[in-house]
Amino acid sequence: MNRGSRKVEKGVYRGYLKKADDFYRGMKVAFEGSNWNSVGLEAVHCVISANDALLAYYGGVRSVSRDHKDAARFLLDTIDTEEAGKKAKHLRAVIAKKNLVEYENRSFIQSEAEEIYRHTERFYLWVRSMLPEER
Repeated sequence: MNRGSRKVEKGVYRGYLKKADDFYRGMKVAFEGSNWNSVGLEAVHCVISANDALLAYYGGVRSVSRDHKDAARFLLDTIDTEEAGKKAKHLRAVIAKKNLVEYENRSFIQSEAEEIYRHTERFYLWVRSMLPEER
């Protein structure tokens, strides 16, 4: 187990995945409504929850680090494949925008929303493909 992570039961992935699903749908609705700040917020929360689902399922851990950048490192420690390395880049790209969208004084703009949407979609759909379908 990594410093900054906590042991969890494998089955808790379902709760994190449900959150990721909700945030993903919220991101899509916000995008369709040109609500760029909401796109950014939903995207950040989607990838964090999706990553927690993957970590729980494959590693029996979740990130509790205050630095969300650790999430990509935990992902690669848990799933050490070339594909995971590629997808971790999408995770990092979204998390890199967290402070901007949540705390800075300016609003997210359309081009930023389009970029974060693409990264989030690629990461989220990969996570979904890596986890069992819910029944």
